[in-house]
Amino acid sequence: MRSIQFREALREALQEEMRLDERVFLMGEEVAEYDGAYKVSQGMLAEFGAKRVIDTPIAELGFAGIGVGAAMNGLRPVIEFMTFNFSLVAIDQVINSAAKMMSMSGGQFTVPIVFRGPTGSAGMLSSQHSQAFDNWYANTPGLKVIVPSNPYDAKGLLKSAIRDNDPVIFMESEQMYGEKGEVPEGEYLIEIGKADIKRAGTDVTLVSFGKIIKTCFAAAEELEKEGISCEIIDLRTIRPIDYDCILNSVKKTNRLVIVEEAWPLGSIATEVTFKVQKDAFDYLDAPILRVTSADVPLPYAPTLIDAALPNAGKVIKAVKQVMYR
Repeated sequence: MRSIQFREALREALQEEMRLDERVFLMGEEVAEYDGAYKVSQGMLAEFGAKRVIDTPIAELGFAGIGVGAAMNGLRPVIEFMTFNFSLVAIDQVINSAAKMMSMSGGQFTVPIVFRGPTGSAGMLSSQHSQAFDNWYANTPGLKVIVPSNPYDAKGLLKSAIRDNDPVIFMESEQMYGEKGEVPEGEYLIEIGKADIKRAGTDVTLVSFGKIIKTCFAAAEELEKEGISCEIIDLRTIRPIDYDCILNSVKKTNRLVIVEEAWPLGSIATEVTFKVQKDAFDYLDAPILRVTSADVPLPYAPTLIDAALPNAGKVIKAVKQVMYR
């Protein structure tokens, strides 16, 4: 099977869906003439033209609103935010218009729109450009929230998101765009709301999503040297969450550590912890632990970034704690 970059997998998903359905279009800052801030849309202007690959001013609220209106009128927009940090300017359109329109209209309007772009930290970008808003959007009824961790999942889930009749938040990582992974040649879809067991194990369940999955793998490889077997679950979708996958794993391993690039208060880790203690309490042999970012604005200095974000060492420490080692 061929190996392609994360950005190439996203591009293929966009191209395939735009070729299949003329209602699909891409709009955002630098998506057309510049071939995309991260080159996801490279070559798409030449193929689809300026009516379907549309450059916008630096005005997230404006072009998000245009996208919502277009979706209400039968089109299927893909709105690219250069970073979800900038989506805060447009959050009124995302939450108060896109997410609520079907309910407020009594089902008369659907909003088949995808808001996509990078989330979370990406190096020395400091506090205002390094935030993970995954759990913020997952707190909103009416939205679906997808956070893929690899090129294969990214392509299949983006295609499903574009075809979905609900508004979808599709969150990527700037640090993953150049990473390669195996992606088949033919068309495929991945069902929204289904987690994936990326690594089978017997001693402890690690639950995560997005680029932090790599941190879980790094920790699991080190723990395996000490005879600890980790099962890694990639949620892939954090609204809806595949609780059954998590619960079935915990019933096997009896221990759970949740790893997430977000502030601890109101995190996905907090929600998963509640669900597991409610529905699988009798299977737990240790308290559930979580590894999140520090409860501070992300610093600029590399040493402080490393101290603030989840890393393999922190995951290893948490796993040993639930293993009573």
